[in-house]
Parts: sequence; C-alpha cells; structure tokens
Amino acid sequence: MSTHPHVLIVDDEPDLADLYASWLPRQYVVETAHDGSSALERLDESVDVVLLDRRMPGLSGDEVLERIRERYPECGVAMITAVDPDFDILKMGFDAYLTKPVDEGDLNGVVERLLRRSEYTDTLREFFMKLSKREALEAEMPDFELESDERYQRLESEIEDLRQQSEAHMAELDGEDFEALFYRLDAT
Repeated sequence: MSTHPHVLIVDDEPDLADLYASWLPRQYVVETAHDGSSALERLDESVDVVLLDRRMPGLSGDEVLERIRERYPECGVAMITAVDPDFDILKMGFDAYLTKPVDEGDLNGVVERLLRRSEYTDTLREFFMKLSKREALEAEMPDFELESDERYQRLESEIEDLRQQSEAHMAELDGEDFEALFYRLDAT
C-alpha cells in the first residue's frame, strides 16, 4: 500500500460516484469510473481498494471483479450495490459486500477495513510461509544442526517477529473481522 491509499470508485451513476468520492478523507487518492471498461483502464497495481457496483451497462461489476482478481489479487474490493446478496455471491471474489443505500460511515468503514486487512494479510502470509520452511527443515535435519546454524536462528527470530506483528494486527481487528476470525477458527 502506498503512503496515500488509492481508491477507485466504480458506479454507472456519476452523481453517486462523486458523492462517495467526496466522503473519503483527503489523504486518499480517489478516482472514479462510470463503467466497467473505464474501471479496468484506470486499474493498476497502485489501486489499493475498489468500490464496485454490480449492475452496470456493458461490462458488469461481476465481470470487472473477475478481471481484478485475475490481474491484481491483492487489491481490496467492496461490492456496493442495490443487488441483495444471494447464494451466487459464494463464487465471487470480493472482500466486502454493502447493499445500497450506504452512508458515509459505512463507506469509510469498509475502506479502512480493507486497507487494514491488506496490511495484516501480507504479515500473516509471510508468517505461515516461514512456519512452513521451519517445518520442512525440522522434518529433514537433526536438532543439533539446526540449533547451531545461524540461518535457522535468523528464521526463528523472523518467525517470532511475525508472530508479534500478527498479534498486533489481531488487536487492530474491528468487531466484524474479530468475530469472523474466531468463527472460522471454531468451525475448523
């Protein structure tokens, strides 16, 4: 994520897209697009969050979402739509789903949540990657060799740092993310 988060608002109603843009804090770089094709033209690796309408003429929000996930899987995407959710959403790759009408608090909350998630998702991914490396090493090498190797010691130190960062991110979770995390843990 850049120092100034970049948000792309995609809605075929220009007045609504402009209203959403006016609600976002000034420290955000905000762009609007009024159809799916324009959205994809503006989309690049600098975009942190996309606020995406589902029903648009031409290229639908669902189709735009598929292309975002193909090209920029790390980008946070919130569907903001008048379409009530149904089981079809289970196959969609969005990060949040808001049903119109939304207010300024809802909009800012979802953007903040997706920006925050982008930070701790990377940390957690790296944490689990390093745990896998440690597990592989421990399965193949004797303990005395691991204990005397400074690369392994550095790995252990990095794992501990990432564990602490992950715990810090846990404290940052809002109620929705915290509840979702523990619901998922209970379900496994």
